[in-house]
Amino acid sequence: MSWSGFKKNLNRATTSVMSKTGNMDRTTDREFEEEEKRFKNLQSKAEKLHKEANGYAAAVRNMTASQLKIASTIDQYYDEGEPMGIYGVKYKEAITKLEQQTREEVDTAYRTSVLEPIGRYSAYFPEINEAVKRRNKKLLDYDAARSKVRKLVEKPSEDSNKLPRAEHEANQLREMYETMNAQLTSELPKIIDSRVAYLDPSFEAVVKSQLSFAQDAHNTLENLRQFFPPETEGYELEQAAEGILTQMRELSICGLA
Repeated sequence: MSWSGFKKNLNRATTSVMSKTGNMDRTTDREFEEEEKRFKNLQSKAEKLHKEANGYAAAVRNMTASQLKIASTIDQYYDEGEPMGIYGVKYKEAITKLEQQTREEVDTAYRTSVLEPIGRYSAYFPEINEAVKRRNKKLLDYDAARSKVRKLVEKPSEDSNKLPRAEHEANQLREMYETMNAQLTSELPKIIDSRVAYLDPSFEAVVKSQLSFAQDAHNTLENLRQFFPPETEGYELEQAAEGILTQMRELSICGLA
C-alpha cells in the first residue's frame, strides 16, 4: 500500500471513530441502511442454505456408502451353504445398485439443480459487498470534507482560498457519494427480489431429490422382503433374542473362571 493510500485509510478510520462518538456530523440514509440490512440477512441465509445443501449431499453419500459396507460384511458373514447366504448376496446386490443410483443422482441432478444455482447466486455477494464498502468510504470522505468546511466557516483561515477549495472538494465528494448511494439503494432491492428465480426452483429440486431417494430406497429394499420371514411383533422378537441369550448363558464355557 502506498503512503497516500495508507494516509487515506487512516483518515477514514479517524472520521469513522469521530462520527460514531458524536464528534463529527454523520450523513445517514435510512432507506439505504434498511436495504443493506435486508441484503445482509439474505446473504447470511443463502450462504447457510448452500452449506446445509452441501451437507445433505455429503450425508446421503456417507449413508449409502455405510450401507454398502454393511452389505459387504453381511455377504462375508454367512457361508454359501447356509440359507441366509443367498439373502446376503441379494442384499449386497441391491445396496450396490442403490448406492450407484444415489451417487449419480447426487453428483448430477442434485448438483445441477440445487448446489450450482445457489452457489452462483452466492458468488455475487462479495462483489456487492465491495460496492457497499466503496460507498461507505466515499461517505467517510464526504463527511470529513463537510467537517473541514464547517471548521473553516467557524474559524476562517488567513488564506482566503482555503474555504472555496474545501467547498469545491466537499461538493465533488458529495456528488460521488450520492451517485454510489443512489445506485446501490436502487439495485439492492432488485438483487434481493432475484432470489426467487434462483432459490424457489432449487427448493423444489431439493424436495424432489429427497422424494426420489426415498422411493428408490423403498423399492430396492421392498424387493428383498420375500427373502425374510413375515414381520412379527416387537415383543416376540425380544423373547426370541432373550431365549438365545439364555442358551448362551447355560453353556459351560460361560462359567469358566
